[in-house]
Parts: sequence; structure tokens; C-alpha cells
Amino acid sequence: MHDTHALKAPVAIVGGGPVGMMLALFLDRHGVPVVLFNSERTTRWHPKGNTHNARTMEHYRRLGLSDGIRRLGLPADHPRDVAYFTRVNGWELARLDMPSERERLQAARQAPDTDQVPEPLLRANQMYVERFLLEHLRTRPSIQLRFGWRVDDFQQDADGVSLHAVDSAGQAADEHWRADYMVGCDGGHSFVRRRLGIGYIGPDGSTGGFLSGRMFSSHMRIPDLHRRLLPDRKAWMYNVVAPEGRLLLISLDGADEFLLMTQARSHDEMPQDDAVIRAIQRGIGEPVEVSVLAHAVWHGGLALVAERFADRRVLLAGDATHLFSPTGGFGMNTGIDGAANLAWKLAAVVQGWAGDGLLATYELERRPVTLRNTHAARRLTQRVGQVDVPAEVEDPGPAGQQARARLGEALQQFRGQFASLGVELGARYDGSPILWPDDGTPPEDDPLLYRPSTLPGGRLPHLWIADGSTGRCSVFDRLGVGFTLLRNGPQAPEATRLVEAARARGIPLEVVDLPSTAFTFYAVQLLLVRPDQHIGWRGDVLPEDAGALLDRLVGQGVAGIQSPGPVLGCVFSAVG
Repeated sequence: MHDTHALKAPVAIVGGGPVGMMLALFLDRHGVPVVLFNSERTTRWHPKGNTHNARTMEHYRRLGLSDGIRRLGLPADHPRDVAYFTRVNGWELARLDMPSERERLQAARQAPDTDQVPEPLLRANQMYVERFLLEHLRTRPSIQLRFGWRVDDFQQDADGVSLHAVDSAGQAADEHWRADYMVGCDGGHSFVRRRLGIGYIGPDGSTGGFLSGRMFSSHMRIPDLHRRLLPDRKAWMYNVVAPEGRLLLISLDGADEFLLMTQARSHDEMPQDDAVIRAIQRGIGEPVEVSVLAHAVWHGGLALVAERFADRRVLLAGDATHLFSPTGGFGMNTGIDGAANLAWKLAAVVQGWAGDGLLATYELERRPVTLRNTHAARRLTQRVGQVDVPAEVEDPGPAGQQARARLGEALQQFRGQFASLGVELGARYDGSPILWPDDGTPPEDDPLLYRPSTLPGGRLPHLWIADGSTGRCSVFDRLGVGFTLLRNGPQAPEATRLVEAARARGIPLEVVDLPSTAFTFYAVQLLLVRPDQHIGWRGDVLPEDAGALLDRLVGQGVAGIQSPGPVLGCVFSAVG
């Protein structure tokens, strides 16, 4: 299959969803040309995930995209509340008050300099963001787009990967491509993963309550919901919790477009317009006008992780490595964070400054995080499914009133489902062989609470820095594309040895001087930050052998490392 006349790119990406597109943009930022294949000619126009968490928003910020993405979806002043009803026109059981987009941004602007959320979580449906990313990709000359092209065959050898691609519409001649590396970002039914013979392991979600098993997502218009029924009680998410059934309704545009999630009655039922309309009218409590735009079928309650993340020169990312329960909104966000980890390592290998074991640390570092996040999502889904809905909850008398009060108290405990900052920002790579050894103790891992730490392995804790032109800027805005040495305060030692060692090895390194407030916050004079914004080393004095420090951080001499197995006490069963 190796064709000497094949088209060439250092990295080929199969799959143009959010993870594939973000991986392409990360690589482009590192100066690595890519080709991106996607079987559809454009992004899919059907509602999917709605949460872009604080870490994902930081990644968008790195690419200069966060402000544009924040203008998508709901209006800035639309409430982001999560509301629970017996029926939408009936009793409101509970409401989790959440700030609007405008309120979140105002709070971030007024937050203390040590606040850890420079880019607050955003509620914007994935279909809007994917279309935005695709339009941005088209402006990047080093990214060759093959939307409407399907990779149907590939082979790898010691020097690279040969790919065969066909025009999905059959209107153009087949193409042969040659890449140094290929990444399968082609989703849960990944052709690349299956072709490599890599399976998933973990619970298949076949048992459980609401949001488990076979589920339907329906894109619909309901003009009267905000206009007439809830003009003063708008929310981002509406949950109907009734004895005869549950449903979940998410506002997409703040006006009349919604995403409805309902549970199938059998393992092979297909969504039907009339049945879905009856379900939403029953949940609203009256026969409102409903227009169904489209349906999709998915499987809830999953916590699946790929057995391996790579096979030699072919790697996997996004849903090709994991399938999540949607509860908590962790899936796409975990995939994008994984792409940030993979991108700099691929760039290092392609550009010639990686050590022999660097690329293997992608799986070693990301697999434990993926297991952690799938476990957290599954636990949240189980909690949602186990809600006990009393039969008398809609009774108008005292018994119904008491039942509603008890249920409302229970639902108030779900706030963590929508504000899991520990999951969002707390991913750590403790034990990775490409971190410099440190005798510090990692912070406790709490899904709700993020505990900033300068111990190598975690995200660089955020700090707002005084800036004469704009008032203050994020420390993340000062980081370079490659490694960054932060010199904290005027007494920080000079960095000549490290700069010279990096230059000799071709490792991109920038030195950034920060004011005394940085030393007060970080309590260490030097921090060496990796290209993915995770700390690789800390200290008050550079090691005598600065080259040895850099060699370790780029994986020199760590070839043959093995990926850790399942963690967190998860019990997994084989799933195809």
C-alpha cells in the first residue's frame, strides 16, 4: 500500500468531531501540518453535549477562540438554572440557581488575583461549537481538510502510516496518503480502533434508571415553553420527575429550540415523532405545539475505556478511547484535554526533540485520568437513576405537599452534577516518568473541589498578573507554545544553563519573568511548565545538570514503559 506518489502530511487525523478538530488546531499551533478526514461534508447539525468546562475553555483561550465561542448558543443573560418539575406547568420541585453567562464573566473579572477560574464553564450546544471550529479550521493553511472523505484502509510500518481515502459521495478519485503518525478520533464506533483490534472494557450501562440503557435525543421546537408557560421562570435545563416517567429538556437557543432526552421502552425501540410529541406534552402538562426536527439514538450509563490508546504509529483519542455517561458533561471535555496532552508529544516527535519514550507517556498519563472521569460520570448517573419518585408527588393535598418537599430536598443534592470543578481542573499525572521527582504530597482528589498545587504533574495554578495596558492578564496568556520557565519574583535565579541546554536539544523554551506576587502565591522561585500547561519541575535553584532535567521531561531514556491498569477500584467487564 506504500505509494511513493502519495500525498503527505506529518500527522493524519481520522474523525472531524470536536476532539479531532481541536487536535488539529493544537498541532497547528505547535507548527505541525496535518490532514483531517471526516466522512461527512460538514459537522453534524444535531444537539449533543452542552457543557464546555473550565479546562476546555482554557484550551479554547490558548487558541484565541474562547471569546468567539462564548457568543454561541444561549443569550448571555439567559438563566443557566437547572429546574425540576412534576410537570412544567405544575409544581416546581427544586431549582439549582446558576449564574448566567454575563454573570459568570463579570464574576471572573472581579475575582481575586488567585482565583482559579479565568475561563468559566460555558453552556453552548456542541453542534454550534463544532460549526464554529470548522470555520476556523478553514482559515489555517497548514491544516488540509478532507471533510466528505472516508478512510477505509490503512497500514503502518516502521517509518509511517499509509492511508486510503474515498470521497463519501463518490464524486472524486480515491486518494492515497502517507503520514508519520495517524490518530483515530472517529468516535465510539471507531473504524481505527476496531481495525487495530482494540476493545473497550467497563460497564455497558444495560442496567440502571433514567439516563441508562437505550436513550433518545430529539431536536425540537416548542414555541410556547418560554413565551407563554415560563416567561419568568426560564432555565437552561428542565427535568420532569413524575411517577409515570421522566424526561430532560435542554434549552439550545434561549427561544424555541430544545434538546429532549427520553428513555426507550425496549432495547430495540426506535424513536417515533408521535410518541416523542406525546411524551413532551405529557411532561409539560398540556398539548402545546411541538415540531420535531430530528432524532438520535444513544446508550446511557456507559463507563467504557479502550484497552489501549495506541498501536505503534497509530493512536486513539476522544470517544475512540472512552465512552461516558453524559451526566456531568465530562466526555468531550476529557477528550479535548487528552488531545492537548497528545499534541505536544506528537509535535516533539515530528520535530525531532522528543526522547525515545515520550509518545508512550500519552497513554500512561491519560488513561488513569480517563478512568477517573468515567467513574465520576457513572456515579453521577447512578445517583440520578436512583431518585425515588413518590406516587403521591402530584397530589394536591398534604401528602403530596410533603412528598414534594422531600423530593425537592433530595434533588438539591445534585448541584455537584453541574459544578464538578475538581474533575474539570484537577487532572494530575503523578507517577509519570516524564516528571522530575519531587517529595511533595499530591492534593486530595475531590470531584467537586479543585486544590491548586505546584507539585509536578498538575495544571499550573492560575494567577492573574498585573498588566499596564489591560489591568491584568492571565498567567496562561504568558506561557509559550513549548516549555515555559516561570521566574517568580525579582530574586529568582537566572536560567542560562537551562536555556542553553534547551537550545542544544532543539527543545522550544521561553523564560517568563513574573512579579513578586507570583512568588507569594506559588511559594517557589522557578516553575518549568510543559506545553500542555502541566508542571514538570519546580525548585528554587536549577539542577546542576539542566540537560538531564530536560531529557527527563521529553522522555529521553524512558522507552519500554508500561501503561497502568484500571484504577479507583473500578470493576470492569469485557465489552466489544
